[in-house]
Parts: sequence; C-alpha cells; structure tokens
Amino acid sequence: MKLLLLLLSGIFVFAGQESPGVAEARRQWDQIRQQVDAGIAPASKLDEAQRAIDDAADEAVLGGTLYGKMRVEDLNPAQAGEMLAAAERRVDRIEQQIEHGNALIASGVVALHFNDELEAELARRTQALALAKDRSALVAGILNMANAEAAESAKVESSGEKPSGEKKAEEFVAGDHGLAPSDIKDITLAYEKKFDKPLPVSARGETAVHRALGFDHTGRIDVALMPDSTEGVWLRRYLESKSIPYYAFRAAIAGKATAAHIHIGPGSTRLRVAD
Repeated sequence: MKLLLLLLSGIFVFAGQESPGVAEARRQWDQIRQQVDAGIAPASKLDEAQRAIDDAADEAVLGGTLYGKMRVEDLNPAQAGEMLAAAERRVDRIEQQIEHGNALIASGVVALHFNDELEAELARRTQALALAKDRSALVAGILNMANAEAAESAKVESSGEKPSGEKKAEEFVAGDHGLAPSDIKDITLAYEKKFDKPLPVSARGETAVHRALGFDHTGRIDVALMPDSTEGVWLRRYLESKSIPYYAFRAAIAGKATAAHIHIGPGSTRLRVAD
C-alpha cells in the first residue's frame, strides 16, 4: 500500500498545481459559457474550450516531466506513465483536428492550406511523444534493475548467506572501498576511451524508483550492460582491478524487459520508513 501511495504521489502533485496555461483556458471557457448562455455562441464552442483545458493540462504535465529540469532518475513509474499518456493525448487531439480540417478541405469550405499549421504542430507533438516514450522506457529499465537488486537482497536476507563469486544470475564481487565520485569519473572516462562511446548509466545515485521500493541507492550506479558482453567483461575486469565492489545481474524478469545490468558499488541498503 505504501508503494502504491508513493508511486501515485507525483500525479497528485501535478494535478494540484494549475499552470498559467490551464488557468487561461479555464478563463476562456467561462467567457464562452457566458456567450452560450446568452445565445450568441453555439454549445459546440464549449466542447472546444474544454478540449483546450485538457490540452493545457497535458502540456503542464509534460512541462514538469519531459521539458522541465526533472531528471529521469526523479521520475517514478506512475509519473512516467502519466507523462506518456499526456503526450499521446496531445497527438490524438491534433490528429482529430487535422481529420476535421481535411473534411472541410474536401468539401471546399476552406483553402487547401488550411491544415498547414496543424500539420506543423503534429510534427512537434509527435517528436515530444517519441521523447516521452524514450524517457518512459528508461524509467521502466530502472524499475526492472531495481527489482532485480531487491530480489537479490531479499534472497540474501532470507538465507542469511553472503553473495558468492560464482558465475550465476547474480554475481557479487567484493572490493576494499565504496564508490567515490572520483571513481565514477575515472570509470566513465576509461570506458569512453576504450569503446569511444558513453558509459550507458541507467541510474546514478538515488532514484525515485529505488525510494519507492524502499532502497537507498545513494553512492551507487547501475550500468545497462550485459555482464558477459565485451563491454560488460571489460567493465567488470576494470572494477576488479580498482577493488571496486559490484553486482553482475544476468537474469531477466519474466514478462518484462531484461534486467541484466552491472550495479557498481555496495548493495543498496533498505530505507527506514516510519509507519
């Protein structure tokens, strides 16, 4: 129950903060309602005004989750889902307007270029939807990886055994120190020098997902690499040479995207949450 409340809290925050765009759309709706009541505007105008309110509300959601300064690590799955849904609704609305405009063009009521601005807006919204899908997928990846780490932690706690160094689904290699910021910088630079591409870090330090699952991920990073891939083997050997502890997760979560990754640093500890 606590997890559900944590995941939904972000949506309630967005819903409780009315953006200037939503406020203006509501003001326009009130003006049109008065005109409809006075008989000087058709009732259909109210439907258009309501769609404008809904569109402004969805734009506000994207402003907080996609366009704003919120890092992907600060998004929980519920917020990522609302972000994606808002982007999809904004595309759907503009497509409906274009479809209506095409009907008007076909009937000769409006000019052939009637939909030009709408088409340009559709392109912008489609691009935003693609970005929302990418960001949502990153959050899902963090969730899958965090679930794998939580499962390993639960297994160790229930068995009372320490992680072994055997090559299996979850492999732990101990080090003689934690993960310092300088270590992260050195690892990143060494990886980029070796493979000429950025280190695919999926979760850097504390994330909303880890908090929701009750784990403190501070001072740890997750890297989206298969442990036995060329890059994964190199990274594990590098970490071992520097005596940096890590977990190599080879398992996937049934019915979900792969959770295979390398967790650099000691295992995440459980947060103390008051009842």
